[in-house]
Amino acid sequence: MKDFIKSPVPPFRRLADLPVGSSLRSFHVVEGNAAWRVFRPLIDHARCVKCHRCYLVCPDAAIHIEDAAAGAAAGKRFIIDYEFCKGCGLCAYECKPGAISMVKEAADE
Repeated sequence: MKDFIKSPVPPFRRLADLPVGSSLRSFHVVEGNAAWRVFRPLIDHARCVKCHRCYLVCPDAAIHIEDAAAGAAAGKRFIIDYEFCKGCGLCAYECKPGAISMVKEAADE
């Protein structure tokens, strides 16, 4: 480990400079999913109560909050960045309303 070179991390001078939640741009070893995922989480936005539990427990910070699309219910919603999601299922396990289900990854995707 002596020759390990640490990737640059952006300077955080004030508390307000830190991102909110678990979403932080990766400055570490992993820059994407290793493509070994068999199941992927799928969010049913109609059942989501926006408790933030999935957002907080995701070990890869692959769940983000975005503005709802036009025509959808107003406000914010959670989306999954499948580039970083490894399909561990923690989000589905922790989702008490059952808004997240694990579906088999399609071979052609």
